[in-house]
Amino acid sequence: MKKYLLILPLLLLSGRGFSQEAKAQIQTQNGENFQKAEFPGGDDAFRKEFLNMVHAYIDVALYAIQGQVTFLFNINSKGKIDKVDILPRFRNDETFIDDMKFALKKVKGKWTPATKNGVPVDSKLIMKINFQNNVYDHD
Repeated sequence: MKKYLLILPLLLLSGRGFSQEAKAQIQTQNGENFQKAEFPGGDDAFRKEFLNMVHAYIDVALYAIQGQVTFLFNINSKGKIDKVDILPRFRNDETFIDDMKFALKKVKGKWTPATKNGVPVDSKLIMKINFQNNVYDHD
């Protein structure tokens, strides 16, 4: 019985390590290996940091946004976000996008770019945020 109690934690830890490696790499139909862009701490860490910067630097109430906004980020081959777009479009969305770019510049941490067969490539990140009554919801 004691032998099984010692082996169980080792099995759990080793399985956890293998699962992290498997989720980051995807093999395409052409046999190419693709690894998605990664932010230190993962996508949730980026989302939290981005929303903290939006809350700290941007007065979202000026835009009177109600409902879900989809952010489309382009992460270039150097690991920087170089394009931002939003859906749905609304009045004064250019100013809103400029404000979101400002908040992005304040986010600490650099993306590791996506790779295709070991070569850095551009990639996309899609993030949805609910804005309601001048606050945002971590969707």
